[in-house]
Amino acid sequence: MHSKLSKESAFICIFVVLSLILLLIPTGFQKSIYFNAEGAVAKVVATDDSTIIDTGLFRQGEQRVDLQILSGKHEGKMLKGINMLSGSLVQDKVFAAGDIAWVLVEMDEENEPVFVNAIDNYRISREIVLVAFFFLALVLFAGKRGIRMIFSFVFSFLCIWKLLIPSILKGHDPILICSFMTMLISASTLFMVSGVNRRGLAAFLGSLCSITVTIIIALSSTSFLMIHGSVLDMSESLLYSGFMNLDLTALFSGIVTLAAGGAITDLSIDVSAAVWEVGENAENASFRTLFSSGMEIGRAGVGTQTTTLLLAYMGSYLTVMMVYMAQSTPVANILTSKQIASELAQAVTGAFGIISVTPITAFFSAKLFVKASPDKKLL
Repeated sequence: MHSKLSKESAFICIFVVLSLILLLIPTGFQKSIYFNAEGAVAKVVATDDSTIIDTGLFRQGEQRVDLQILSGKHEGKMLKGINMLSGSLVQDKVFAAGDIAWVLVEMDEENEPVFVNAIDNYRISREIVLVAFFFLALVLFAGKRGIRMIFSFVFSFLCIWKLLIPSILKGHDPILICSFMTMLISASTLFMVSGVNRRGLAAFLGSLCSITVTIIIALSSTSFLMIHGSVLDMSESLLYSGFMNLDLTALFSGIVTLAAGGAITDLSIDVSAAVWEVGENAENASFRTLFSSGMEIGRAGVGTQTTTLLLAYMGSYLTVMMVYMAQSTPVANILTSKQIASELAQAVTGAFGIISVTPITAFFSAKLFVKASPDKKLL
């Protein structure tokens, strides 16, 4: 038991250190295009909507706002700002007195404010509260394991933000980067949640092989359905921002792999834990018995996981499908469109990954547990 605790404590410490390193390293894209401006939090004291032009649901023009700066060089000052409205429900926002806003204060050579652009509602404090409640729920539900889940969650986010995104922007192969990050995040999640034991090892080996299968299916389905990576949101904006050499189609395949990795990791630990429990409670359980138990658990999980993937992927394109239906678009036009084809490719690719993870994980679990000693939980 002491050896197990020492091993898990060392593993947690390693990931804490790695997370701190990731937090501190720069992404290489910190340079601001606003040399004479500063972002700040401000309270909306009053608004003037007289110059806003209302056209049905859309509003254009500008909203004038009186602001009390709450942070930065001009903290405490009362400034007048402008909230530009372009007629886009997605981009625009209309402030009311009492709102907390994020503003961009443009300054002259003497650092005096000359123009204030009200960017959007300030949401970071509320986001922190929401995440804090999420972390608290994890700890209350899972105890010490919940704390490990939090470390895994933070590490995964930092891997994506500090490693995956900058690496792709710097020109590295999106497929290789996304695949490696998916495997790394899978390893951290499985070992942090399950512990450094045979259950975690079996689940990781199963997810590793299944992620490899997913990569192959993602590349094949993207090519087979002739999908271009421009279907990704904001992808063209990346090209216009100076990243003309970015392979959007490879990026699409990499994102499909990354998205499927979560479901694969989830099912792999379910199968591994189930086989381990059977091995613990059944005397002299054979390889066949353990493998069959893992397959039975996996079959139950495959159905729900594939439906989950379908709902997740199609849910993101629900409004697109609603537009098609509202315009009486023929079904053939809908099914052959790039948007729907891309969602189909993602759902099918994820499903193949989920289907493959069950027998692979069941095989590794049965191999690892069938001849293990009574302390088989330890590596």
